[in-house]
Amino acid sequence: MAWTPVVKRSVAGDVFEQITAEVLSGELAAGSTLPSERQLAEALGVSRPAVREALQRLSAAGLVSVRQGEATTVLDYRRSAGLEVLPRLLLRGATIDVAVARSVLEARLHNGPKIAELAAARVGARPDRRDVTEALRALDATTERLAASADPLDQQLIALEFWDHILDLADSIAFRLMYSMLRAAYEPALGALAPVMSAEVGNIDAYRDLAAAIGAGEPERAADRARALLTPATTTLLHALDQA
Repeated sequence: MAWTPVVKRSVAGDVFEQITAEVLSGELAAGSTLPSERQLAEALGVSRPAVREALQRLSAAGLVSVRQGEATTVLDYRRSAGLEVLPRLLLRGATIDVAVARSVLEARLHNGPKIAELAAARVGARPDRRDVTEALRALDATTERLAASADPLDQQLIALEFWDHILDLADSIAFRLMYSMLRAAYEPALGALAPVMSAEVGNIDAYRDLAAAIGAGEPERAADRARALLTPATTTLLHALDQA
């Protein structure tokens, strides 16, 4: 394959980005080996320290295996990488990967009700804690901001804030990190998704019902309300992807 010279010398980030793109696209297949540091430095027009730093970042991301005295091996990112690669997988240039988009939507639909359920359970167990009452107030305020907005793109951003407050209440670092990566993958497509998402983000009663169920500390009702809120748009988008 042909390596593209990096414009800025000694910029490890540029080297990291180029190799990452090749790994995630499959141009560099799992099990294949990279050229030596010297060869990469010459091909990319950068210093060997820059290449070394980039390889260390690639190793930390679970994209390659670097062993002293041995060739650097490309790993199967599906088994070794984390959620941080999801945004890169979703958008390949200006094109959305349909399979990745489907998995993001499925995760959104399945995780949302569980997060709402956890949030309601925490409220029910500790309703008087300061952090709980503050998060509930923020949730209600965000709901009213959503009701006051008439712009579909702005509504989507406010809806993301709404879920951010629910995550505060759920108090789950695992779901928080998953949500952060899903949001990073989702946000670049907000404009394109606005026509489909307008029905969901404009359904203020559904948001109020969900906030009320969480505020009342009712896990099952919160999960049901979250599922009712998320299902219509998710089903529509999945159908559209199937037709693509």
